[in-house]
Amino acid sequence: MTDNYEILTDDGVGSMDERLASLHDKTARLLAAEGASGRHLAYTKVLLSDIANQEEALERSSLMRDIVGTAAHTVIQQSPIGGPKVALLIKTSREPSPYQLVSMRLTDDEALNHGSYVQTLLLFDKYVELLGRQGLNLRDHCVRTWIYVRDIDSNYAGAVKARNDMFRQHGLTPDTHFIASTGIGGRASGRGVVVAIDFLTWPGARQQSISYLHAPDHLNPTHEYGVAFERGTSIRLPGRQQLFISGTASINSRGEVVHPGDVASQTRRLIENIGALLADGGATLHDIRYFVVYLRDLADYGVVEAYMDSHFPDVPRVITSASVCRPQWLVEMECVAIRPAADSDNDTRGKA
Repeated sequence: MTDNYEILTDDGVGSMDERLASLHDKTARLLAAEGASGRHLAYTKVLLSDIANQEEALERSSLMRDIVGTAAHTVIQQSPIGGPKVALLIKTSREPSPYQLVSMRLTDDEALNHGSYVQTLLLFDKYVELLGRQGLNLRDHCVRTWIYVRDIDSNYAGAVKARNDMFRQHGLTPDTHFIASTGIGGRASGRGVVVAIDFLTWPGARQQSISYLHAPDHLNPTHEYGVAFERGTSIRLPGRQQLFISGTASINSRGEVVHPGDVASQTRRLIENIGALLADGGATLHDIRYFVVYLRDLADYGVVEAYMDSHFPDVPRVITSASVCRPQWLVEMECVAIRPAADSDNDTRGKA
């Protein structure tokens, strides 16, 4: 396999410095093994339990200096559940990654006196300006976003409106396409910062190699309830197909929450929804390479952990404390799936 994803966490004991040191050693061993298979570090997502008190230690650590900071990376507060203070989602690849991970953050001065609507616009504007300097554009070259919203129950509506407005401005509509995305609770550094965004850019995008995943018997189009994102995107690359599944919850074909108050049933339903989206791209749940799981209530951890242990024991995952965009949704998951291409390495025609 050209690409590989792994999730590592600290050992759950010791000071922050000690945890970062142990995680450095774990990561170094992983990358040594990956290097023996011809894969190198492509990017890292760092999940912290308390960014205000941990970011300084992370920045001065050997983990950041020697490993994470040597490639694309992003840092966000989404507390790993079960004891760790830090979790790493690590992507390695045998080839230069076709994607660029861009972590966009506002300074306190930039965020000052602005709510979630304006902050989201500012972040998109920064990204669009960066794309323009590379001769790229939002509509054709952005394939995935993660929008992190502090106090999501209060601030999500502003972020959604800003994204909708930005997409219309750049020609992304229900008649064209949107972008796969997760809109989720999360916190960046900065006391006044309420929105942060990560973007995944594909500079070599060929539109005939991209298709968008639908499962109308399970989930309705997002624009029907006023949001603008694709539930999944399939990209055909030389020799493989990669499928990005957006944050997915327990929802039905009418956009309604299914199984309110029952985290076990919501977990089963969202996995069914993910399976239906993957099937539209010719993939299955067996092709999933990792999960990120978001829980609104820490008390639901045991139920969800037991389900994942039973059904996906060998798939890397991290379960985090991060509120989902609707209070009735107790759990949400995102994932990436990879499968070998069904045709030749150089054939990029048709629907993936």
